[in-house]
Amino acid sequence: MATHNGNHSFYNLIFKGFFKFIDPEEAHHLGATVIKMAGLPGIRNMKHAFSKPVPELHVQALGLHFDSPFGMAAGFDKDVTMVSGLYALGFGHVEVGTLTAHAQPGNPKPRLFRLIPDRALINRMGFNNGGAQAAVPRLQKLRTLKHRPVIGVNIGKSRITEVENATADYLISTKLLAPLADYLVVNVSSPNTPGLRGLQEITQLKPLLKAVKEEAGNTPLLVKIAPDLSGDEIAEIAKLAVSLKLDGIIATNTTISRDGLVSDSAKVESIGAGGLSGAPLSQRSLEVLKQIRSIVPADMCIISVGGIETAEQVQERLDAGATLVQGYSAFVYNGPLWAIKLNRGLRKLANQR
Repeated sequence: MATHNGNHSFYNLIFKGFFKFIDPEEAHHLGATVIKMAGLPGIRNMKHAFSKPVPELHVQALGLHFDSPFGMAAGFDKDVTMVSGLYALGFGHVEVGTLTAHAQPGNPKPRLFRLIPDRALINRMGFNNGGAQAAVPRLQKLRTLKHRPVIGVNIGKSRITEVENATADYLISTKLLAPLADYLVVNVSSPNTPGLRGLQEITQLKPLLKAVKEEAGNTPLLVKIAPDLSGDEIAEIAKLAVSLKLDGIIATNTTISRDGLVSDSAKVESIGAGGLSGAPLSQRSLEVLKQIRSIVPADMCIISVGGIETAEQVQERLDAGATLVQGYSAFVYNGPLWAIKLNRGLRKLANQR
């Protein structure tokens, strides 16, 4: 395991002395306040006055320009309220959502848990969000900004919608959000919406992706898959993505596996159901990336996510064939300057080559 930047940092003290004792979802809301402040026009513009573009980190993908290959994964900014702040904190792209056609409160609390010894999280949020329609004005406003990250929009099935009506549900979100997204993601891999992962079966996935692609028009379309699929299932989805001319695949979502954890097993069991993210997912996520890259064309975009914490790990994913890389859980353990430090590390690695 690569060493963790800033393990003895100021943030680490704050985490150990304060955040650690607060409900994780409450801590997320507190953190969101700080992130929103980082996105205020004065602070945002100051960042652009002082930080010069770093050509070594630039990536061209999906017909878009990314300042850095590293972005924020979906699930962190569910309702499109932190995009400017996350950009100011060094994320080259921000994938917002998961957004659903119908606003929904998500699952009962508590629904977010830390496994500190594993540098991991378990969540069963259940796509809590204000709905696709409510996100429209915020996305419209972001598109007018001179300085902003690439904005991906991740869409999922509303809980109240029966699985057999999933396509119509996704199409409502697509119609509203595709025109405002730099890229659109069909999420069929969260373990926290009943029946959702079944949509990864080819017979269900093919008509769904076909319909969304048609509705999305020129907006690049990607599909996000689970790490718990078998090798054969991953291969089938990769081939389907190629045959439907999708623009990319995001690998992977959270896992329902609890293998290899160092946290107390009784504690893990008491938490119950939910998707595990963070460091324990790293190896599986890398394996899935390598398998997909061995199947799809070299120019197809693969966004690798799962267990990313250091610049070395980002570089490892890029070397293994990822076009872009995303993180989320490690933000909780490394604090607001994580992406800035990570980009600095990537630049250093690039200059050493």
